[in-house]
Amino acid sequence: MSTSLRERIEALGDAFWLRPAILVLLGVILGEGAVWAEQLDGLRSLLPESWLYAGGEAGARALLGAIATSTIGVAGTTFSITVAALSLASGQMGPRLLRNFVRDAGNQVALGVFLGTFAYALVVLRTVRSVEEGTFVPHLGVTGALLLALVCVGTLTWFVHHIASGINVETVINTVHAELREAVARLTLDRPDAGPAGAPLPACPVTAEQSGYLRALDEEELAAWAAERGATLDLLVRPGDYIFPGTPVARVSPPALAAEAAGPVRDALSLGDRRAAAQDLEFAVRQLVEIAVRALSPGINDPFTAIAVLDRFGELLCRMTDRHLPGPAVLRDGRAVLLRRVVDYDGLLDAMFHMIRQNGAGSAAVLLRLMEVLGAVLAAEQAPERRATLRRHAGLALTAGRQELTERAALAALEERYSALPAP
Repeated sequence: MSTSLRERIEALGDAFWLRPAILVLLGVILGEGAVWAEQLDGLRSLLPESWLYAGGEAGARALLGAIATSTIGVAGTTFSITVAALSLASGQMGPRLLRNFVRDAGNQVALGVFLGTFAYALVVLRTVRSVEEGTFVPHLGVTGALLLALVCVGTLTWFVHHIASGINVETVINTVHAELREAVARLTLDRPDAGPAGAPLPACPVTAEQSGYLRALDEEELAAWAAERGATLDLLVRPGDYIFPGTPVARVSPPALAAEAAGPVRDALSLGDRRAAAQDLEFAVRQLVEIAVRALSPGINDPFTAIAVLDRFGELLCRMTDRHLPGPAVLRDGRAVLLRRVVDYDGLLDAMFHMIRQNGAGSAAVLLRLMEVLGAVLAAEQAPERRATLRRHAGLALTAGRQELTERAALAALEERYSALPAP
């Protein structure tokens, strides 16, 4: 799947209205289909008479009206509950976590079921005619409305359970952790990538015209353009960076191609008002860090949530022992045509542990668990450079404990765990 298509699909997930709109359209089509089927005696005869609505015009109107009124009322209640859950999640876990609630397919589908049933009932209701108007009672349509009403009852029960479990911090952590695991599987490699980029060449900068967060970058198109013209593009930004208008985003060599490269480079940048997970490996990491940092704030003081986040980071790093991060150069026919800024192992661990260690330096439980997580990853990781990075963070945790921990027993336990770390 191309980068631009993946980014557009992810952007569609942020549209809360999309699934409800599709279900409303399906409700309209289903209502029209039920009325059309009612006019074909052959289709109606396929169902036993005892299964179909057997009342008259007045009863059909009353029933359809009751279903329409109740479903639109419940849809409003559903929306209110969703907004209340968003407010609670924003205050407890941070406003950037709202993206996960807005993207939740369950909330969208639940609202869509109620609105789709409402649209279905209206479409069928408009076809009911009395004797004066030429009697027509859509028995199939009314029966379908009854079935959809029962579906709405089940959906409401499920929605209450879903929203109650969805605002649980463990559920949110697991959701973001699953997104992070998927990003690691997608953005890391089975084998080491191309080596160092080499010595810099004389180049001319290409500047940005717009501003915003770089949500995605079409590296394949840029590499193809550079290979076709015998050029080398040096990207100065990476997904997740904020782009300022008029600032350099790339350099092109030879400089004579700078004017020609401006269009392809700008077209390859997908900008938005918020970061996206399509190519930004640190995006989900920072979401989990935000949960942990808020939990460690004096107003909440919940070290158990921070410990849960550290456990997820440890699990992810153990899974990454046989994975490789992309290299800084994209090669075509053995030549580096695209130089890029990439996330390295050091930067990934800095994003995971720095803020948690700084905010949890006074919590013995957090520092002890951090040391245990680093020890577990050290036991699984074999690459010397990665082991050096892990031991560096273990040393930082020990230094933070020596500066902040006042209880001698806690500091002694931290030093004991540091001494028990696997040898370099």
